[in-house]
Amino acid sequence: MTAKAADKNQKSQDDHELEKPDPALLKSAVHEHKLTSKKGLLERMFTLSFRGFVYPQIWEDPEVDLDALKLTKDSRIMTIASGGCNVMNYLTESPARVKAIDLNPAHVALTRLKIAAIKYLPDYESFFAFFGHADEKRNIENYDKYIAPHLDAFSKAYWEGWSPLRGRRINYFTKNIYQFGLLGRFISVVHVLAKIYGQDPREILTAKNAQEQGEIFDRTLGPIFDKKFVRWLCNMPPALYGLGIPPSQFDDLKGDAEMADVLKARLRRLAVDFPIEDNYFAWQAFGRGYDRENKQAIPRYLKEKHYQTLKDNADKVEIHHTTITGFLQSQPQGSLDCYVFLDAQDWMNAAQLNTLWREVVRTARPGARVIFRTAGDDSPLTGALTPELLARFHYDPSASEKAVSKDRSSIYGGFHVYTLGGEVGLQKARKESQQKEGQ
Repeated sequence: MTAKAADKNQKSQDDHELEKPDPALLKSAVHEHKLTSKKGLLERMFTLSFRGFVYPQIWEDPEVDLDALKLTKDSRIMTIASGGCNVMNYLTESPARVKAIDLNPAHVALTRLKIAAIKYLPDYESFFAFFGHADEKRNIENYDKYIAPHLDAFSKAYWEGWSPLRGRRINYFTKNIYQFGLLGRFISVVHVLAKIYGQDPREILTAKNAQEQGEIFDRTLGPIFDKKFVRWLCNMPPALYGLGIPPSQFDDLKGDAEMADVLKARLRRLAVDFPIEDNYFAWQAFGRGYDRENKQAIPRYLKEKHYQTLKDNADKVEIHHTTITGFLQSQPQGSLDCYVFLDAQDWMNAAQLNTLWREVVRTARPGARVIFRTAGDDSPLTGALTPELLARFHYDPSASEKAVSKDRSSIYGGFHVYTLGGEVGLQKARKESQQKEGQ
């Protein structure tokens, strides 16, 4: 099957699947323990919370991604969609193709909405109002006039679906969509908690320099993590479901430390380690929105200088409701250059990782690059992949710390880049395998 034929066949299957989203996809990714066990119960609680709209914005820094991916005009990318932001950000580099997948049908609908919006809204200002402001009445008028007629059936049904509290879901864009979804509500709860202790997270945004940022954090938000109730709350896995952290990832994030201390350190990094004027992750966390006035603290896809490039490249995107491994199994051999797994591998066991990476080897072109993040510092592949499979890739663990230090979202402990070694890597793997057999 040719790459073009495979793409067409997958699109047809995808449209059919989206009419009836399959909850088994999420269950297969998360459930590893019996319902009667403590971990099994936590896994099912996470699945229940993760079924709906989770991420209005993706929380992986695209600038770090782009530096690692080294995109060209010929790059064919496979990425997890999540909130769709990075799909749009990659398009600013004009790659050949972006294939986005997600387990969550709400994320599929949001990503498709963004693609339709860049294609059919009349100008940059209407596009920025929709996703930069995300709280104006005219967004609904523009949706009905320009976007809805071009949406696929599933996405249209999702956004026009009825909520008892908000009416049509598309109304989120008149109420600041970034306050909705599981993550949006989690951040709102954090703001409420801060105010209970007499602090306002928005104060960080008034800082004039890094010194002021540190002083404000250490005086306001930092001490909250020393409160007994907050420390107890942070040790409850369900309390972090709003961050999209499943039970399997909770222990990796926590390590040997207290969870409150881990979260405090990463929040401080978000608040202090980067200039506040252009860190849109900090603006979302502390201010519940983007920098509308100066338009500095905004994702690159919302910057006016990239608007026409996005519009020109929008037809290069396809979006599928499926698993990573399931999608790769549908793709032709040697058809992809870049893989973006976000933190999905923190959810996987060794058998799942080996199955996934065998598909990476099959579908990748020589020199293909795979990037992903981890809650903890270390790559899960080192102890999980077979030696022969692992030897196919070049990996520099020392580069992870440097990349993490540049990631403005400050959520993750590790950022990892694996590069397929081609024939050289294959020969190395075979040699090591033969040496092992001879021992």
